[in-house]
Order: sequence, then C-alpha cells, then structure tokens
Amino acid sequence: MTDTTAGLIHLDDLAEPRYSPEAEQLRQMMAMLAPDCPLDTDVLHARATEATGLRDFGPDDYRERLERYVAELREIDMHGPGIVNFHAQLVQWLKNRLLLTDLLKRHPEIHDIELAPPVIIAGLPRSGTTHLHNMLAAAPTFRSLPYWESVEPFPLPAEQGVQPDPRITRMDVAVQTMDTLMPHFALMHEMTTDHAHEEIQLLANDFSTMLMETLAHVPRWTDYYWNRDQTSSYRYLVTQLKALQFLRGGRRWVLKSPQHLGQLPVLNTVLPDAVIAFTHRDPVPVALSMIAMVTYSERMYHDRVDVRAVADAWVDRLERLLGMCVRDRDLIPPERSVDIGFDDFMADEMGVVRRLYTVADEPLTDGAQSAISEYLAGHRRGRHGRVHTSAELFGLDADRLRERFARYTNRFLGPVG
Repeated sequence: MTDTTAGLIHLDDLAEPRYSPEAEQLRQMMAMLAPDCPLDTDVLHARATEATGLRDFGPDDYRERLERYVAELREIDMHGPGIVNFHAQLVQWLKNRLLLTDLLKRHPEIHDIELAPPVIIAGLPRSGTTHLHNMLAAAPTFRSLPYWESVEPFPLPAEQGVQPDPRITRMDVAVQTMDTLMPHFALMHEMTTDHAHEEIQLLANDFSTMLMETLAHVPRWTDYYWNRDQTSSYRYLVTQLKALQFLRGGRRWVLKSPQHLGQLPVLNTVLPDAVIAFTHRDPVPVALSMIAMVTYSERMYHDRVDVRAVADAWVDRLERLLGMCVRDRDLIPPERSVDIGFDDFMADEMGVVRRLYTVADEPLTDGAQSAISEYLAGHRRGRHGRVHTSAELFGLDADRLRERFARYTNRFLGPVG
C-alpha cells in the first residue's frame, strides 16, 4: 500500500507476500525449473565444472562452510523460485572460485601486486554507508566494485574479451528480475547493474560472509560464521582484489560493508594500513530499516514469513555487531580513521568527503569534486520515496531496542531521544 501524499510505502504484506501478475508469471516459470536445481553440494560442484570446463576450486577449506550452509537451506520450507535462486547463486560462487584459481595459475604475478591501502567504510545500512560509498566511487580517485563485477568477477574462458561484456548483459536481466519480484526493495537499498557494490559479494566466493545470512534465515550457520576466525577469508578477498586490479586496473580501492564492524581485528591483520570511515546513526531506526529490508526479501524463498522470528534474530545480531564495534574501535588509530555522524554527513556531504580525503592523504582535485557533485545532483536522498517502518510493524518495542543498543549509542552518539 502506498501513501502517495507523504511518499511513503507501507509494506502490509511482509508475512504473506503478494505479487503483481507479471511477478506471479515469472515465479511460475522459475518454479518449473526447481526439480532440476537440487541443493546438493555434489551437483553444485558438477554444474560449476560443466559451466567452466575447470576442476580446481582452490583451497578446499570452504567445503565445510558450503556444506553447513546447504544443509540448513534444505531444512527451510522453500518455494520453487527460491530453490532456483539459491541453486544459481551457489553455483555462481563455485564458478568464481574455479575461474580465480585458473587465472592465478596462468598469471602467478597477480600475487606480487601490492594493493594501496584501501579506504573502507564500516557502518550499518541506512547510516550513510551506501551514499558515501557511491560518492567516493563517482570520483576517479578510487577503484570501486560495480555490481555486475561483484557477482561475476572473473570472465568465463569463452567470454574473455567479448564486447559488450556478457556479464553486464546478464546482470541487467537479473536486476530486472529482482525489481519485478521485489518492486520496493530499491527504496531500501538501490541495486543497479553499475552501482558500487559491497565486497561481501567477493567474500561469498569463500562461503564466509554476512551476505549469506541476509539471504536466508539460517541461525545455526550464522552462529558458526560469527564464531569462526575470518582471517583466511579476508586474505582470499585480498587475492580477489589483486586479480580484479590485474584484469581491469585501478589504483586504490574504496570498499564498504557493515560486517567489517565485527571484523576490525581481522582488517588490522590483513590490511594493516587501511583507512576506515565509521558511519554512525541512531541504531533504532537503522535496525528497523534493515529488518524491513530482510523480512521483505524473504519472499524470495518463502510463501509465508515469520516476521517476528526474523526481526528478533536480526536485533540479536545487530546488537552483537555494534558491541564488537564498541569493543574494537580503538584498534584503528586516529591517523587512519574517521568517525562520521549521520546528521553531520547530511548537513555537509562535501565537508565529510574532504575530511576523508585528508585522512586518506589524497588530493581532492577539481575533477574529483566535479564528479562527486554530479553524482549528488542526480541522487538526492529520498528521491524515489521511502518505506515506512516502526517497531510495532515487527512486534518489537522501541524502548527495549534503545536499551539493547545503549552501549553503542553512548559511545558514539551520546544520549538519543
């Protein structure tokens, strides 16, 4: 339901999703493919090998993580389109491993590439991370990861050098499909073929990323993930960044993900010179916004969504994530970090960019300022409308949420009314 006067979208079908006729037709077509898309690790590996002609998946420690994830997915009462989506996603991650391993064999000099210290944005969704990421990505100063490249980072052997790049064409279709099935998702997190995307998509190629718990409610796998040392997976990420730089150039990466709030010791080990920008905002509306996004996207594999169960689970993990940030923030010294309050950012966007360029020791050239200003002119906040959220919508209590997030709030924002 839409409140056109206020530009608000009220999601009144979170528990029992409704679809447009076009979306329902697409769902029926996808459901027909489900019998040929088993969530079986042997089949997944075989499909990846068949698609690439390759057999070496690289270091095999990922297999336990994949098997645990797939085992829990199979316990979900998943509809046909969801099975097809997960099958395709898992095969793609395995294909990416095969293609990276092959690329490294053919070009071992990739390992010798020295990455310039990246600029990393760490903060919860809706705290300004995406906006800041896209502003920085708009300038020629930094190398960013477009969505299409994050999903298919390494070209298939038969498609190397083909123009237009078939990966971009496939992503155009995927984005259109997502927009059909989840027409309001873009109001919560805009997804286009070329927009700057998070490197957690690359971490998924090692089957160890917060992304995997946003795609499905898998509490056992989530506990397993958060209790695992992520150092090896972040090193795998660095290898991928080197490979992407080898393939398509770039001087210095700008990266972004909320999961980094819980991995600051790992970042310090793997990327010890990285500059980290922490974005901060009242976590109660931020949490409600993220819960809306996750519960809404559950329709991609569920006919009926247990909104309260999903909301409770995400409150738990966000509390844990913010607690890890409080615990570890001081590991990142002031000479390579900056804390950015959301209100300050919205009041002076270019001022925040100048601060970050200073900490990163980068000149803010006329060309960079012009590119960022042009981006801002076409991407004003709320230009497409926004989704209404409230604690009551998810069966939560706002005062109780504020109590649970108080440690983080008191540390970075002071008392919030």
